[in-house]
This record gives sequence, C-alpha cells and structure tokens, in this order.
Amino acid sequence: MKKVGIITIFDEDNYGNRLQNYAVQEVLVSLGFDVETIKNVNIIEEYNLLEEVKKVLPERREKFLDFNNSNMKINDEVIIHDNVPENFHENYDYFVIGSDQIWNHEFPERFSNFSFAEFAPKEKRIAFSASFGIENIEKDIFEKYEALKDVRAISVRENAGGKLVKDITGREDATVLIDPTMMLTKEKWMTVMKKPEMLKSDKYILKYFLGNVSEEKNAEIEKFAKENGCDIIDILDKDNFYATGPSEFIYLIKNSFLVLTDSFHSCVFSILFNRPFLIFDRDQEGMRNMNSRIDTLLEKFDLENRRFNNKIEEKDLKVDYTNSYKTLEKEREKVIDFLTKALEL
Repeated sequence: MKKVGIITIFDEDNYGNRLQNYAVQEVLVSLGFDVETIKNVNIIEEYNLLEEVKKVLPERREKFLDFNNSNMKINDEVIIHDNVPENFHENYDYFVIGSDQIWNHEFPERFSNFSFAEFAPKEKRIAFSASFGIENIEKDIFEKYEALKDVRAISVRENAGGKLVKDITGREDATVLIDPTMMLTKEKWMTVMKKPEMLKSDKYILKYFLGNVSEEKNAEIEKFAKENGCDIIDILDKDNFYATGPSEFIYLIKNSFLVLTDSFHSCVFSILFNRPFLIFDRDQEGMRNMNSRIDTLLEKFDLENRRFNNKIEEKDLKVDYTNSYKTLEKEREKVIDFLTKALEL
C-alpha cells in the first residue's frame, strides 16, 4: 500500500483546519492509501506557535486533542519550520499539500518552504484544494512562492487561487476544486459528531464570528431570536461554548435553527446538513479581504442569496439546496478525477 503524507497547517484551535485535515485523510484513505498528517510548526522570533497553543483554554484544547487522537493518524515526528530530516521524503510515496490557507504568506507562523514540500522530489508533490487565503499578492513577494513551480499537480480552492498560480508561475493548469470537507457525506460526518455537554437548548441560533460584530448587527440577531423563541449560542463565548471542539462544532451546526457567521466552514457544514445560514462580511481591523473562498463557494453553489443584507427575515429560514446538491455531486467527481490522475491510480 502506498503511503501519503499530508502537509497542511497544523492548528489545535481552529475548526475548519482540523475538519479539512480529517477530510483530506479520509478521501485519500478511500482511494486506498496509507495516510498520515505530518505535524509541523514554525518557531520564529515574532511568534512561537508552541507557546501560543499553550494559551488556548485547556478545556477547548482538550477537545481538539481528543478529536486528533480519535480520528487522525499523525506522524510522531514534529517538523520544526523547514528543518526536514535528510531523506525524510523516502518515508512517503506522495505528499499532498492542502487544504486550508497553506499558501498565505501573511501567516508567517505557518508559511514556509515546507508548505510546498520543497524537500521532496517534484513527482511526489501534489496540491489538493490548497488556498492562498487572499486575492492578491504583490510581485515583490513572488519569490517566496518559487517552489510552487515544482509542485507536479496543482488544485486550488478558490477561483482567485487559480489566477494567482498563473500570475506567479505562468502555469495555467491549476484546477479549482471544492474544499475537502465537502467530499464527505453528512452521514460520514455524523460518525465523528458529538453533542456538547453544555448544550441545554432545543432551539437555537448558532452564532460564530471570527471578526467583529457591530451593535446594530447584534441587535438584529437578538431581535430575530426573540421573535422565533430561540436561544443564541455563541461558540466564542468564553463563559459557555468556547470549549466546543471539532466534533461538537459539527453537532451545533447540524441541529441549529439558523447559522449566522462570517466563517467559510460554517457555511460548508450548513450546506452539507441542509441548514439555513447567512454569511456576514468579516469585519476585522488590520486584516486583508479573505472573502474569495466564500465568494467562490456561494457562486459555485448558486447561494448568493445567503449573504446578510442588514436584516434577518423569515424568508431566510427557507433554503432550497436541490441545485446545490446536484452541483456538489459533479464537484466531487472532479476531485476524484484530479486525485486519480495526480496520484497515478
């Protein structure tokens, strides 16, 4: 059995990261590979990821570690920055890079030459729905992406990513694929789902915002919740649901009355579980626009009407995913076609 090493951002505090990592693993396992994730961290002067991880609320980190231990196969050896042991590549037949924002140079604690599997022969390097996270990269930064030219088969997650590959390398062969989390059925996701111990409500609006939420938006959310007899569950409320892990995150979306979010993966799981959602533009001071992944998602699945437009209405509770699911089946076939050719099956 051939062996694949997954190269991705290894984060013990981000739902989308852990869930996409699991999805990549399961897709590759379904194709007949022995798969494990290569744990790598960067320790740089401005940012020590190992120290940052220790600051995570212990109960929350415990849930992430439990998810890893229960569902993931992870290499015991931790790769620090670009310090890859000599002949490390001989342990694997292929290295699959992605997904998540593996190629976002604005995350120096996560971005390095390791992100391109530069240590391995070209024929072993495959990018599966890799993401830049941002729409534009200045030309004076292109040199950081030199190794991108030698990734043998490239697929990206966003339309903007395909354009960036062409701008940086001149290559026109980057295929745009769905996020790996969309490759698994809702039934498969339910096998790793867990009900949060702190959940007491039977009817709730799930609120998950990585950016800021204005007083006006909060007032609108509270008004709609009251009109519909809903509790509001805020995953980032440190007095309550902040200890939610990846498995509990899935449960909260599956059983929600409505999902309100600025998070890409909250949208993805809402679609998979046939839940109504509204996506808000992310309001985060000092951060560049990272909406390209959401733009691609909504455009591809004909869900532009899922954007929040200053008001939440009863009609927002009704969503017809019929066409979206037809598109999803076609997109899943595209992924299998890409991986079959890239991995020489």
